[in-house]
Amino acid sequence: AEDEVSLIEKDIKEFWIQFKKSYGTEQNNQTSALRDLCKETIEALSEKWSKKLKEEDLMIAKIQECNNEILQLSKYIAEKEEQLTEIRVKLHQEEEEQKNLNDRIQELKEELRKKMEIKSSKNKAAKEKVEQARKIKTLFEEHLALEIRRIHDEQLQFIFRRIDHKEPDKPYICTLSINEQGDYEVTSCTPPLDCIAEFQLKLRETNNFSAFFANVRKAFIALSYK
Repeated sequence: AEDEVSLIEKDIKEFWIQFKKSYGTEQNNQTSALRDLCKETIEALSEKWSKKLKEEDLMIAKIQECNNEILQLSKYIAEKEEQLTEIRVKLHQEEEEQKNLNDRIQELKEELRKKMEIKSSKNKAAKEKVEQARKIKTLFEEHLALEIRRIHDEQLQFIFRRIDHKEPDKPYICTLSINEQGDYEVTSCTPPLDCIAEFQLKLRETNNFSAFFANVRKAFIALSYK
């Protein structure tokens, strides 16, 4: 703005210098020419500053347009930053959910592994007990007149004979199985023995088949005399 004022003052000074020169040397003869010069100078100045004003108006319009664009861009950036923040929050939540899901899957895998180990251990123990019973089958048949049969549901039926001296071939039957806990269980006893529950408990505690069948045989013999 100060430069523009300086230019105006310079142009006015040049005009008055030209005016004085013309007035002092040719006062009478050049009045008309002076008016024309004044008119031309004023028109030139008007055109010059009119052009400058238009250029300044254009510049102001450009600046305003840029400001509007900057404002719109700032709003757009703010909206995108807000959306980005929402996306980040959502991603964090999904990551937490995925982590929790993975942790739960690992827990379930560990639970399943432990259950499989327990089941495998029980199956192994059950097979060992069945194998033990099979191995002593011959011994019992030869010394105790005991017949062993495998019946439904993986049960073993023990048939005692030579119990009743009046009827040596009369069968006295005790049936054993292995329950879900892997323990021996007497599922039937014919004829019934009041002490069979006690014998079953001792078998579970000692795993001694010989003592179990010896006690059952003695109990059947005692019952045959009643």
